Amino acid sequence: MSPDLPKLPSAISNALELTLISQGAEAQIYFSHEHPFIPSPLPAGTITSTISSPSAGYILKYRPPKPYRHSALDAQLTKHRTLSEARILYKLFLAGIRVPSFIAVDPRQGLIWMENIDGPSLKKWIWMLEAEIEGQHGEGDDDEAMTRQESIKPLLLSVGSEIAKLHFLDIVHGDLTTSNILLRESSRTGAESGADSPKRIVPEPVIIDFGLAQQSTLPEDKAVDLYVLERAFISTHPVHSEAYVKWVLEGYVAGFGRGKKIAVFKVKEIMRKLDAVRLRGRKRSMVG
Repeated sequence: MSPDLPKLPSAISNALELTLISQGAEAQIYFSHEHPFIPSPLPAGTITSTISSPSAGYILKYRPPKPYRHSALDAQLTKHRTLSEARILYKLFLAGIRVPSFIAVDPRQGLIWMENIDGPSLKKWIWMLEAEIEGQHGEGDDDEAMTRQESIKPLLLSVGSEIAKLHFLDIVHGDLTTSNILLRESSRTGAESGADSPKRIVPEPVIIDFGLAQQSTLPEDKAVDLYVLERAFISTHPVHSEAYVKWVLEGYVAGFGRGKKIAVFKVKEIMRKLDAVRLRGRKRSMVG
């Protein structure tokens, strides 16, 4: 561990073997094979769930103290933000939305334990698949376009549907990018996800990092979430971003409330707000 990084509470770092895997402005992300409370190996006859002993390991998110803030204010903000993120994560997990399984929270120390999702980000997965498709067919080939649709569309429909479930519960993510959507193995095929490729296995999208998430009933907040994801596609997958965004929004509209009357009205308003947010974004880019 770098000596420049704030150190974890000694009660945690001394008890468990942790590996730093990510460092952001607000938090550090650690990986561990050891559960924070359940001993490993488990005593004979112990009954566990997949949440308590996933083979992929565990993630510890730590919000370290900020030396530039007054200590009392910093402690209050850390407690509030950690507890808020943990509550949202747990709420989404209970609602059946694909997020990491919540394990435990220590708001005073700024610690959240959760399941590790062992898979690539959506961004990396699309990059790998694009390279594979172009290597087989060549850029601009009709077969290449068909293969892309069969391979990527089912997943992006599923991504849109998962975001719709999030928004239907009036939760906005706040930092919805292709790096904050991880993929894990699934037994679903393209046919089950409503796409054109019945044989190909479609991975499951799992939304992560709810550090900026909040409750909101406002259609504009949900539209901004979608716009942030749209801009992420444009910046990381510029050649095919138009098709990718279209497929995500198709999945979003189809998945929002699953046909409930109030949901139809709400999703139309969100799409209308998305057009307005896009217009503001274009004006801002022209002005500089």
